[in-house]
Amino acid sequence: MHQFGRFFLPGPTDIRPEILAAQAGPPLPHRGAAFETLFASLQPGLRHVFGTTRPVYVSTSSATGLMEAAVRCAKPGPVLSLVNGAFAERFADIARACDRDVTVLEARWGDTVPLEQVEQALRTRAYAAVTVVHSETSTGALTSLAEFGALCRTHGALSLVDSVTGAAGAAMHTDAWQLDFVFTGSQKALAMPAGLAFGVASERYLATAHEAAGRGRYFDVLEFEQYVHKHQTPNTPAISLLYAAAAQLAHIVHETIDVRVARHAAMADATHAWVRSTREALDLPMCIQARDGERSPTVTCIALPTHVAGDAVVRAVADRGFVIGGGYGKLKATHIRIGHMGDHTVEGLHACLEAVRDALATIAH
Repeated sequence: MHQFGRFFLPGPTDIRPEILAAQAGPPLPHRGAAFETLFASLQPGLRHVFGTTRPVYVSTSSATGLMEAAVRCAKPGPVLSLVNGAFAERFADIARACDRDVTVLEARWGDTVPLEQVEQALRTRAYAAVTVVHSETSTGALTSLAEFGALCRTHGALSLVDSVTGAAGAAMHTDAWQLDFVFTGSQKALAMPAGLAFGVASERYLATAHEAAGRGRYFDVLEFEQYVHKHQTPNTPAISLLYAAAAQLAHIVHETIDVRVARHAAMADATHAWVRSTREALDLPMCIQARDGERSPTVTCIALPTHVAGDAVVRAVADRGFVIGGGYGKLKATHIRIGHMGDHTVEGLHACLEAVRDALATIAH
């Protein structure tokens, strides 16, 4: 039996045994009534997570699939990409791969792109869409979206949001924030098995999607929209994963998204306090990569002393029975990342943090 509470990777995250067991449900014809009932059962929970009254698409893919769909099916025209980490870079790269003319607004890894710079760029040129990463998994930086969607709309651009490590861990109000396409993956703060992506598109996004050339078929948002109203997916879905999703979404609704978001904030606060106390206790020059006030509630990226290698810390923590993440991209050798998301608790997190401190004490001195 899987022992929950030892796995603190920044995704995939730990999964409770009962959610893993839910995958054992029987196969179903995916054009039949039983499947449609299963699919429909996901919608209240997904809408709760996304903060929307719109139907939420379910894709048998990683979140990168819906990242590509968001760009490929957006109205024609150039794309403005806000880049402050590896996954924001991926969003920009995918836009280029979809043959878009991409302009990048770049920030230091760990910072966010100021809204004033976004507004200035939107005043300078007419963009079809703006890409942004809500919670940048490579740095632990959180971009505020409260005014982002409205700003994009004012300038005629669609807002495309990667909330892969945001949704179900950080507040998400798709409708109230006037966001046009938001997507996430099953294996992060939702704490489900990997292999599903979820996304929601605004009516404004859909109104011009037919103008997009080369939408393809597998990730055609208009097909997702057509089928979701029939409680179906456009293509054969991973039904076993949907059983797990149904069980976990019922759990999230019972917990409530507000309580879940507050629990994630408490875990982030505990991790930030731990970094400060560890720095003092071990006299180590270590710090949090993201700025105070712009930190994700789901993942913390920690810059290590120059004489401490990130992979050595990860291995030492594994020897103590816990899994954490190394740095990502250009931060790989010099940082570690702790994923405090999903169904973890502050109490369970403390055990992991103590293992990390013990590992640092051994390696650094």
